[in-house]
Amino acid sequence: MLDGNPRLNLASFVTTWMEPECDKLMMAAINKNYVDMDDYPVTTELQNRCVNMIAHLFNAPLGDSETAVGVGTVGSSEAIMLAGLAFKRKWQNKRRAEGKPCDKPNIVTGANVQVCWEKFANYFEVELKEVKLREGYYVMDPIKAVELVDENTICVAAILGSTLNGEFEDVKLLNELLIEKNKLTGWDTPIHVDAASGGFIAPFIYPELEWDFRLPLVKSINVSGHKYGLVYAGIGWVIWRNKEDLPDELIFHINYLGADQPTFTLNFSKGSSQVIAQYYQIIRLGYEGYQNVMENCRENALVLKQGLEKTGRFNIVSKDNGVPLVAFSLKDNSCHSEFEVSDMLRRFGWIVPAYTMPPDAQHVTVLRVVIREDFSRTLAERLVIDITKVLHELDALPARISAKIAGEEDKVKNGMVVKKTALETQREITNAWKKLVTDRKSQVC
Repeated sequence: MLDGNPRLNLASFVTTWMEPECDKLMMAAINKNYVDMDDYPVTTELQNRCVNMIAHLFNAPLGDSETAVGVGTVGSSEAIMLAGLAFKRKWQNKRRAEGKPCDKPNIVTGANVQVCWEKFANYFEVELKEVKLREGYYVMDPIKAVELVDENTICVAAILGSTLNGEFEDVKLLNELLIEKNKLTGWDTPIHVDAASGGFIAPFIYPELEWDFRLPLVKSINVSGHKYGLVYAGIGWVIWRNKEDLPDELIFHINYLGADQPTFTLNFSKGSSQVIAQYYQIIRLGYEGYQNVMENCRENALVLKQGLEKTGRFNIVSKDNGVPLVAFSLKDNSCHSEFEVSDMLRRFGWIVPAYTMPPDAQHVTVLRVVIREDFSRTLAERLVIDITKVLHELDALPARISAKIAGEEDKVKNGMVVKKTALETQREITNAWKKLVTDRKSQVC
């Protein structure tokens, strides 16, 4: 009861509403173990059907009777780990065959990638080479990315739907530039597309956009079924272009559950509910249904964007074409910050995150509202009203406390002046500001 309201949690991309019929279906399957393929063959068949339908959605080059190569995962984090491992192993095998060292693999991404890419690089000992951002350009620059590619690069990871501002990276340009570099160097550096957020959006409302297996260097794609795939948290998918892109030695075969079962996952046991829910959504909605949902989300994002622009107080950081979200920052944050706006919105029940951009745009702070299926036009209009109220309340408060704190003397340690870290300063500002608001609330009129 003390948790936030999921429907008002505008920080999350993860689905927070499904039809009651699907809720019942998931509960009916909650006691089935996903990996027990021999005992629950229907669940296995539904997973295979989902893999095939998603592969066709991403324009995989499959024959009429050919089965797609892919697997259901807990989410895009596991999917990215599996795709990354496939790239690493394939690169290592090629290097060994050529008699070359294979102990220093790297992967090229933008600094805007989700933390799971940092986890992959750390856990599986791959150097992460990040393209820095800059103010006004908050996605990976394909030109700079290709410049970072060398003979040890296992792949370049492009993001279809940046977590920071929802923008799609230019996968087509990246593909063209990499083809040229591969011809000059003799390398065959491939592309992975992290379509966690955008994979269930682009095919329906931007069908002409080339980002998927239509591009020859795109060898694998991950997508989160629990985001715009419209399923509750716990399901992701990774699809490979063809069988040659997934090394056989990564696939394990087990028979102690009743039959020979191939498996390529990081975890083992998990519930079947999310797989069944994904199949339900795909056949329930179909292409037209998903298209209607995504178009409605985009329209509600535009309503919110226009409402914020009418206040005259915000700069819009997000793009109209991309994941349906609105990222925005204060035009003037000299008196009060985006963090204060975020904090005060919680009084109305809204969970709207404020965060700083990655290097080299860390001086830019934004607020972000993710528009999901259950975020209506009425809620968008209500949010604008509440943001306006917050701005009026902040205007009535004394000049920013942070100015006072920022001007205070730095800590002194062993006779030396020690500069406060940005995190320490931010915490002091937040705590002091919260104290002021709490004191004002406690006054009896």
